[in-house]
Amino acid sequence: IQERLEYIKISDYSNKAVPTVFWDLYGEKGHPVRTTISEMGAILLSRLLGLNDTQDGVLHIAFKYADDENLLLLDLKDLQELLRHIADNRAEISQKYGNVHTNSIAAIQRDLLVLEEGGATQFFGEPAIDLKHLMQKDFSGQGVVSILDATKLLHDRRLYSTFLLWFLSELFENLPEVGDQELPKLVFFFDEAHLLFDDAPKALVEKIETVVRLIRSKGVSIFFVTQNPADLPSDVLSQLGNRIQHALRAFTPKDQKAVKVAASTFRPNEKFDTADVIMELNVGEALVSTLDDSGAPTPVERALICPPASRLGPITDEERKNILGRSPLNGVYEEAVDRESAYEILQKRMEENPKEKKKGGRQKDGMVVSFLKSFFRSFGSAIGRVVIGGIAGFFLGKKSGSKSKSASGKVIKSVGSSMKRSMSRKIGNKIARGVLGSILK
Repeated sequence: IQERLEYIKISDYSNKAVPTVFWDLYGEKGHPVRTTISEMGAILLSRLLGLNDTQDGVLHIAFKYADDENLLLLDLKDLQELLRHIADNRAEISQKYGNVHTNSIAAIQRDLLVLEEGGATQFFGEPAIDLKHLMQKDFSGQGVVSILDATKLLHDRRLYSTFLLWFLSELFENLPEVGDQELPKLVFFFDEAHLLFDDAPKALVEKIETVVRLIRSKGVSIFFVTQNPADLPSDVLSQLGNRIQHALRAFTPKDQKAVKVAASTFRPNEKFDTADVIMELNVGEALVSTLDDSGAPTPVERALICPPASRLGPITDEERKNILGRSPLNGVYEEAVDRESAYEILQKRMEENPKEKKKGGRQKDGMVVSFLKSFFRSFGSAIGRVVIGGIAGFFLGKKSGSKSKSASGKVIKSVGSSMKRSMSRKIGNKIARGVLGSILK
């Protein structure tokens, strides 16, 4: 480091600490990070869970019903209880909001269970994180660095994607348009960016692409830190302005192809071949290209990078504990708040009306009526109507004690004989399926 400093003629270099706040979705190595189900919204939640059109419609109905009934959706148990309530009362709810299928509700509940088992219980709840706490300055006007501890989070890609999807959406939707500023309000670093895009949900990749294109007008800069540019989707890579490429090694044909791809992303410099230089770079050297005043990329240059002013290496657990204890946000997010919301309200309703019948399923008809309905659906022709009329007349006559055979009784006897000779097996199968279908509905 000293040799490099002497070579690039930097004399005022010194290591120094910077104000830092640690965050952790699990609340173990930093301040807890939370958001509510309502803030996540039906659209993001649906895309994250990968729901089909029918399931997506049911989830939107659930959110709409919660709004109309003033049911707060704060955590996962609120949404699970709401879905259970809708399933129990689907007949009534379907009349107002559209068809609600129990299979779709069950599918959504299964996906939520997977999220819950992955640790999303800690993520959804209150108090929700305030974005202004990520854009703080200390008393000297120096920006505060926020570090999200992802050591444990990276093992749960589903929860990691959930957080990033929400966070990028919050930044994009809540920050005002500020145009081209001299300095950004927030600089966001995706370290080990290849882990971000490996097996990432399509919704997350689309959201990142959208944010990268438009977020600069909101005063936010985004850096993707990875070894190889090929780790990033082409739509994201094409939107990046500043590029710093350290050495790449090419030992296999695949590596050689990756070097050529990385070199092609730079504006060429007539002084050297970019592909050759990438493999010759030493420690501390990099190929650098930035945007000029007109917004166009400058030709790539080979440069020595100034050593980092922060300490190199991880901090100890004791140091982390001391930093958290001195944090200005200490005590703001640590204690979870579980106020009255959808879960408590719906549970209270059930306790107040324990004998209230569920309205979700269809009312089962009597055996005779079910048989007639299914028979009519199978035989909607004139013969079917005559037969049903005859059967109805038969039962009514038997109930009143009449011993005389009505006209409809004669008709049914005649039709029955004919059908018995030509279609007995076919009719028997249809009647059996119709009756069983009516009983099992």
